[in-house]
Amino acid sequence: MARVVVMGGGVSGHTAATFMKKWLGKEHDVVVVTPNSQWNWIPSNIWVGVGQMQKKDVVFPLAPIYKKAGIDYRQAKAVSIHPEGKETDPTPYITIEYTSEDKKGQTEEISYDYLVNATGPKLNFDATPGLGDGNGQIGNHTVSVCTADHAVHANLELKKIFEKAKKGERQKILVGTGHGMCTCQGAAFEYIFNIEHEANKAGVRDMLDIKWISNESFLGDFGMGGMHMKVGGYVVSSKLFAESLHAERNVPWIIGAHVNKVEEGKVHYELLDGTTGTEEFDFAMLIPPFGGVGLKAYDKNGEDITEKIFAPNGFMKVDADYTAKPYEEWKASDWPRTYQNPDYKNMFAAGIAFAPPHLISKPATSPNGTPINPTPPRTGMPAGIIGKAVAHSICSMIKDGENAHIHEASMAEMGAACVASAGKGLFDGQAAAMTVYPVVPDYDKYPATGRDPEYTYGEIGLAGHWIKHILHHMFIYKAKLKPGWTLIPE
Repeated sequence: MARVVVMGGGVSGHTAATFMKKWLGKEHDVVVVTPNSQWNWIPSNIWVGVGQMQKKDVVFPLAPIYKKAGIDYRQAKAVSIHPEGKETDPTPYITIEYTSEDKKGQTEEISYDYLVNATGPKLNFDATPGLGDGNGQIGNHTVSVCTADHAVHANLELKKIFEKAKKGERQKILVGTGHGMCTCQGAAFEYIFNIEHEANKAGVRDMLDIKWISNESFLGDFGMGGMHMKVGGYVVSSKLFAESLHAERNVPWIIGAHVNKVEEGKVHYELLDGTTGTEEFDFAMLIPPFGGVGLKAYDKNGEDITEKIFAPNGFMKVDADYTAKPYEEWKASDWPRTYQNPDYKNMFAAGIAFAPPHLISKPATSPNGTPINPTPPRTGMPAGIIGKAVAHSICSMIKDGENAHIHEASMAEMGAACVASAGKGLFDGQAAAMTVYPVVPDYDKYPATGRDPEYTYGEIGLAGHWIKHILHHMFIYKAKLKPGWTLIPE
């Protein structure tokens, strides 16, 4: 009997664990270690943040789902990895610390034959003074939509802004990224246009100054270097697409910005040209930068090998080319294919937990030496696809031994779909539905734009909104392992 331990129960970890248990059956153990008691469909948090959904609409308890599936669930956070075991026992294991109320603070060692690191990111609020409290909770001067609880709080604060606007008090709203190395511009993009949409419905739009601030060098970069896509039969850049939407909704922007300090009602930022500025606000939602969760690693002698297993940003090293090289030499082939750790072949990293070899967007640094550029997105559809590929690989390793087939899911050979909400409503909702292929551009195959123009396209409208609404219900249905769940694609 083999034991597979999955650290993390988000999109990638949940996908990997549930598929492995289905394919391996009762003959082998699958253990999920996650500090969360609930699963959260994060893409819909932005709707919670404007009051169009409640927390209960985007979360559900994990315990009954894993019990039904036969998965050993531990509500705990992983603390350290011991891939060589101990000097007296070579069995690999991890140490965990329980977060459940009945065992809170207790520690335990869990042995494994195969390990999947799907811990996701640490919300690094501490990177920007004043942005948050450093524990991934609600910020000091700004709000967040990164978790369901954050989104509930954001909606409460937004309601206060709308009430003041109704009383004739002009309000300033600022939405975007809270650091020069942030990712997840998409979530902020959705949130700002949902705010704008709700303000129109509430009749207070003319009393609100809504502004975007981002570390992107141009609107529509999204950490992917932008894209050229077919829109209405024409090839249009995401820059033009995004600028048109901002102009249409009267949402001005500050781009190429590193927010370096937040005070009550004011952000301080540095721009790519080295100049600095401030922006006042009454309400601000700024996405924090992501980092690894802080796992440590030790060899059989207890020596710290964290730097061997993890990149400096805390994400796990996999089968990528981490050689430092200039931007002009970056290749699609640098990106990982199997997500297998090069030193310990029974360890994999999936979703946000793997370390990218380099940025996707062109790197940029201000004259002051400050890096200001989006880091690569690895959420949503790619996270699910990678999680399933890793599950395939481990199941093959268990069942086929030396003849195992290690599955591949390179983001440089992977297409992805994204539906970005621009306002929720049965008949007046809008969303930009986009596909991109491949996620990581390949300029050897597609010299003009790095991507296949036949499979990279986008449209915005009511149909896109309905697609996002349907996907919300479909993926929660799948995550609950309801009948036919395996037929729903990642």
